Amino acid sequence: MGLFDFWNKRNKNVLPQVGFMSPFEWQNLISQDDTYIPLNKHPDVVIAVDKIADLVSNMTIHLMENSDKGDVRVRDELSRKIDINPYKYMTRKTWVSRIVRDLLLNGDGNAVVHVKLISGTDFIADLMPLNMRSVEFIDEEDGGYYIRYGSVRLNPDEVVHFTINPDEQRPYIGTGYKALLRDVVKNLTQANKTKNSFMRNKNIPSVIVSVNGDADGLTNQQGREAIMNSYLKTTNAGEPWIIPAEMMRVDQVKPLTLKDIAINESVEIDKKTIAGLFGVPAFYLGVGEFDKEEYNTFINTRILSIAEIIAQTLTRDLLISPKRYFKFNPRSLYSYNITELVSAGSQMVQLAAMRRNELRDWIGLVPDPEMEDIIVLENYLHQDDLDKQKKLKGGENDE
Repeated sequence: MGLFDFWNKRNKNVLPQVGFMSPFEWQNLISQDDTYIPLNKHPDVVIAVDKIADLVSNMTIHLMENSDKGDVRVRDELSRKIDINPYKYMTRKTWVSRIVRDLLLNGDGNAVVHVKLISGTDFIADLMPLNMRSVEFIDEEDGGYYIRYGSVRLNPDEVVHFTINPDEQRPYIGTGYKALLRDVVKNLTQANKTKNSFMRNKNIPSVIVSVNGDADGLTNQQGREAIMNSYLKTTNAGEPWIIPAEMMRVDQVKPLTLKDIAINESVEIDKKTIAGLFGVPAFYLGVGEFDKEEYNTFINTRILSIAEIIAQTLTRDLLISPKRYFKFNPRSLYSYNITELVSAGSQMVQLAAMRRNELRDWIGLVPDPEMEDIIVLENYLHQDDLDKQKKLKGGENDE
């Protein structure tokens, strides 16, 4: 029996192994080249995504309810579940951060959370984020879809499906930025390699010495060092070289700089492109300086937009009552100094629009029992009560 017969005999019952490759892994595989870096490992992409995820996840999530006197915050088990520990292994901050990262990067515009209920009830036990590398969206003939998670089939009503930038043909599926980012990231990677190569070549000499002499004497290191020691070696810094005019010529070579090869300008343009795609200020990627107005605009637009997507999706998929909805609280995100907070809060207190304890909460102080009442000046009266002012009756001492 030969060696191959022995091998075949030992393995005749072994079935062929078929591996499964997700669309994300296949896309990464075919994109491999000498300048390719996965988007989730590129520094500028990671910085932009992490900044958005950090800010969105810093906000508390409030459960609100419509009432005749305006919307009020509801504090019950559901509100605590969403705002404190939506998943047993994650806090609200890490949970929301995971959703944002999936939307912007890992899920290419999608994030999916599996809803687990307490056995025999309709109460939520856990909201478990799914690994987006194992998620596939399968279209159905009736225009709907279902989710294949490995070997498990999940219907849309079993999950919370967050999306951004809905696809034109499949509006229930989100689209991300991977296709748009790939060329930009490739350019930045190539520019970084060029800069590294440029810096490694800094030891190129800045002068060239042309010697009019015996060529054979320059073919070995000993001959070159003899000329260097005789004419070019000095003992004091800055001391001039004294050389025979007919024997050698010294030419200065001006080294190239990064500005000469326009690397910095190209890198800055690509960084601004990444910042623009994700909607973050360019100063987060090292272009420009921090600007408070630009930061606050970033909060009002990009951050609150993603927060609203998450809040509306949670409302749609988790709440039954038409009067209730989820809302993120963004106040703590804005860039204010303590003087601005006190000034704005004091005006609200004077207008009886807020209590002094609410102002204390703004600036991080604990409530004071003596500051719970609303203070109203006598001048602030309803129009029908204007005639009740004492000063209109002849003075404060009049009865």
